[in-house]
Amino acid sequence: LVAYSLGITDLDPLRYGLLFERFLNPERVSMPDFDVDFCQDGRERVIGYVKNKYGAQCVSQIATFGTMASKAVIRDVGRVMDFPYGLCDSLSKAIPLEGVKPVSLKKAREMEPEINAIAEREEGVPELLELAGRLEDLTRNVGMHAGGVLIAPGQLTDFCPLYCADSSTSVVSQFDKDDVEAVGLVKFDFLGLRTLTILDWAVRHVARLAGGVAPFSLETLPLDDRPTYDLLTKANTTAVFQLESRGMKDMLKQARPDCFEDIIALVALYRPGPMDLIPDFCRRKHGEKFEYPHPAVEPILRETYGIMVYQEQVMQMAQIVGGYSLGGADLLRRAMGKKNKEEMAQQREIFVNGALKGGTSKEQAGNLFDLMEKFAGYGFNKSHAAAYALVAYQTAWLKAHHPAAFMAATLSADMDNTDKVRIFYQDTLQQNLRVLLPDVNSSGYLFSPVDERTIAYGLGAIKGTGRAAIDNITQAREQGAFKDLFDFCRRVDKRIVNRRTVEALIRAGAFDSINSSSFDTSGGSGQAHRACLMATLDAALASADQQARAANQNSLFGNDEAVIALTVKYADVPHWRLREQLAHEKTSLGFYLGGHPYQEYAEELANFIKIKLGDLTPQFVGRPEDRGQRTEDRSRRGVPVVLAGIVAGLRIQQTRRGRMAVVTLDDGSAQIEMTVFNEEYERSKPWIREDELLVVRGKATLDEYSGNVRVSGEELFDFASARSHFAQQLALRCNGKTSIAQLKKLFAPYRDGKCPVQIHYRNNEASCQLRLGEAWQVTLHDDLLHGLRELLQPENVKVVYG
Repeated sequence: LVAYSLGITDLDPLRYGLLFERFLNPERVSMPDFDVDFCQDGRERVIGYVKNKYGAQCVSQIATFGTMASKAVIRDVGRVMDFPYGLCDSLSKAIPLEGVKPVSLKKAREMEPEINAIAEREEGVPELLELAGRLEDLTRNVGMHAGGVLIAPGQLTDFCPLYCADSSTSVVSQFDKDDVEAVGLVKFDFLGLRTLTILDWAVRHVARLAGGVAPFSLETLPLDDRPTYDLLTKANTTAVFQLESRGMKDMLKQARPDCFEDIIALVALYRPGPMDLIPDFCRRKHGEKFEYPHPAVEPILRETYGIMVYQEQVMQMAQIVGGYSLGGADLLRRAMGKKNKEEMAQQREIFVNGALKGGTSKEQAGNLFDLMEKFAGYGFNKSHAAAYALVAYQTAWLKAHHPAAFMAATLSADMDNTDKVRIFYQDTLQQNLRVLLPDVNSSGYLFSPVDERTIAYGLGAIKGTGRAAIDNITQAREQGAFKDLFDFCRRVDKRIVNRRTVEALIRAGAFDSINSSSFDTSGGSGQAHRACLMATLDAALASADQQARAANQNSLFGNDEAVIALTVKYADVPHWRLREQLAHEKTSLGFYLGGHPYQEYAEELANFIKIKLGDLTPQFVGRPEDRGQRTEDRSRRGVPVVLAGIVAGLRIQQTRRGRMAVVTLDDGSAQIEMTVFNEEYERSKPWIREDELLVVRGKATLDEYSGNVRVSGEELFDFASARSHFAQQLALRCNGKTSIAQLKKLFAPYRDGKCPVQIHYRNNEASCQLRLGEAWQVTLHDDLLHGLRELLQPENVKVVYG
């Protein structure tokens, strides 16, 4: 209540039943833990304040020790033994995960045959694995704890050793968080929460777009906003604090929250233990009848539909039914969590005696105590859940009402993490937001909203750049927009904006908006495309050096006003093909922004791919077919589908049925995850490569719990084998001048396929249709079609589909 009154927190503890006794009470023995999360940008200010108040010699941060986990130790040992990076990377990636942590090397070798296969065929790998096993879990490095701060009653050197962190002036204890408490020091958690930084940046973006002042305050947002709950119900919660995981999204679709108390409960339920209660919570919320374990606890359990979710509920039940003080109830809660038999026997007696005085039977009191004991072990602190829920609501509100500002702030906060940027970019597309290509003339270091539906790409998110380089670029363009690549190279400081940086900017498309009126390759003019810019870069850098030397010479002789006229001439090179340009783009950005590699195949795929990934909605899977099949039968048995997409990701999971691959496909309209079981995965493994096209024959089903569409791949093809599988024939037209020997030579490497070949042969005297025998059936590889089109002309080569 004091924290709420002082504005430290924005949650009214009286309205939401947040008990002070859960934090501190006269009967509590151990010190309470007051966790405070700060905006990342302001955390250092808070630490500075503490140093000024208590003395710098009494304040430090806390060490944390990193260990050699299985994935890391493989890479470390491999590097020392001078193994190729690719080999170590393959071994490391083959180690399965349990949750988010990699399993031990010993367990990995039992679970993943690929590791042993690599060890058998690669010389030296058994020694690498043996050494890595001996080093596994040893301390690798010392770092700084993300949030821990020590405040000592005197000089810290009287209590623990200190060291100065690398490249900073921060003093850090050499004891970790457990050891500092063991020597009697109090640890405070000053956590820099990225989400609070995102909220701050998003509000600033909205204020800028609104002309100076944001038309709302996060502290006074209405907690009953319908668009926000619509967003939560649809599970459109990517980038929403605490609610963005796949499991959380499934839970939101089931629960369909419509009040703030629901969000608090869902945040508390989504963790090991109480997670099993989520289906009961959802069913009860939407009408399933239930009974309270005792009439007196109905007011306590009403908001969670008769389910014990919070530690505070256990305490209140002990108070109301068992006659405990709230301080005593907190001790009971702690005893239940520790599961000490002797202590629990004493507490049971106290609870039952207190319940008897209140009119509850001994049997009913014992049953209620058993129920409380069961739930207390994994009940969640409601104060924490409510604080998390408030931040979750604020982020959801911003996403619902100011999506461009919110997503720009989110992208900026994670711009160093390419995987996160790609996920957030996909989400902006689903919200029908537009993300502009990076632009040296308009983009800043961070992402920023241009208007309510458009986001400018942050130059700092381009690989190979950096803060200093981007600051130098933005400073140089204050004197006017860059006219062309030559002008850019002359005006930036090339000690900071080096060749690597400029190459990264070109690949990312950051020069695409610059139209050069003097674009000259052979006397003509036009637009300098990316291949041309890359080929011209040496000349542009040389021109900039020449200008700098000339300027220095003029300055030496006092001729500062002299005009330096230098030649601007671009290289005459062909455009990059779409696939090549997108590959360069992905090198710089980590994903495709200016197009999609699926476009290259789309026209031909349309002959046999009739469903886009974006069409795979629950409505599609649940739609009855003309023959009268019931919706639930169709959903359960699955809908046969033929799909195609670019492989965007692959992970291997161990299930009771054996290994299973989860392949992420992307066709530009949407991304889906597809499961492929071990036998088909092993057969198709050579084709499942990132950035390559994959065609799938499988089934789409509806997940009964989440309502999401699940796709299982039954037969996989690369593009060449898909052509051969779905094509009726390869039709060729030849005349009397065609060399049969050349045709045979072209066919020879591809006579392992299933596609029939039909030749329409014509000479000056007659024409005929020749259907080649099964021995001449081919695989329709790109190289074969390219060779045939060169030999016969493109119009005489046609793949015929049904």
